[in-house]
Amino acid sequence: MTKNYPTVSEEYCKAVEKAKKKLRSLIAEKSCAPLMLRLAWHSAGTFDVKTKTGGPFGTMRYSAELAHGANNGLDIAVRLLEPIKEQFPILSYADFYQLAGVVAVEITGGPEVPFHPGREDKPEPPPEGRLPDATKGSDHLRDVFGHMGLSDKDIVALSGGHTLGRCHKERSGFEGPWTANPLIFDNSYFKELLSGEKEGLLQLPSDKALLSDPIFRPYVDKYAADEDAFFADYSEAHLKLSELGFADA
Repeated sequence: MTKNYPTVSEEYCKAVEKAKKKLRSLIAEKSCAPLMLRLAWHSAGTFDVKTKTGGPFGTMRYSAELAHGANNGLDIAVRLLEPIKEQFPILSYADFYQLAGVVAVEITGGPEVPFHPGREDKPEPPPEGRLPDATKGSDHLRDVFGHMGLSDKDIVALSGGHTLGRCHKERSGFEGPWTANPLIFDNSYFKELLSGEKEGLLQLPSDKALLSDPIFRPYVDKYAADEDAFFADYSEAHLKLSELGFADA
């Protein structure tokens, strides 16, 4: 589907570039790239392609959405970002949260994800229950990401984003990182997945589903062997996710 991006002012574009610099500093200083990526994903991943509701439109700033079970801990991200957001009142929260996700990938060594400004903030959050459940398998993943309008390839590529960060028991019920270097964006998520379970590293049921599913598995093999291929597909999938419901022609 072709995108029909809104025109934003030169002043707005300049604010995006300045905000990006401030975000780089904050994310580097606080080592919070995984948290910012999660905020961006969880903001966007509520989009429903049938009803055209939810999506990356700044509603995560509302306490009602932060209270969703899948969003435990994201209040920290919102709080960390607020002092920077206050410096750029011209920017929508919708754009700002997605920009934070793009910067998080960039400063940890990941691919460049294109960013198009112009998302408008929506006045109310989506209903709970639209984000993936880590305890479930491939049918569930296809169902959830299918509601967003994303493909099997997108599902596997985005799963590779777990190369960043870790689970916290108090937030998700799971504990530990997926990779040995949870602040480096690379293809080690897929390498670890293929090498089997290791002491101290996490493999969730939703991760293992990528190995057992006959359509998902070839992508896992491909990305483990070829980081450039993973980066290219990840960038495309992240861009899609960050623009769900935005600028559709």
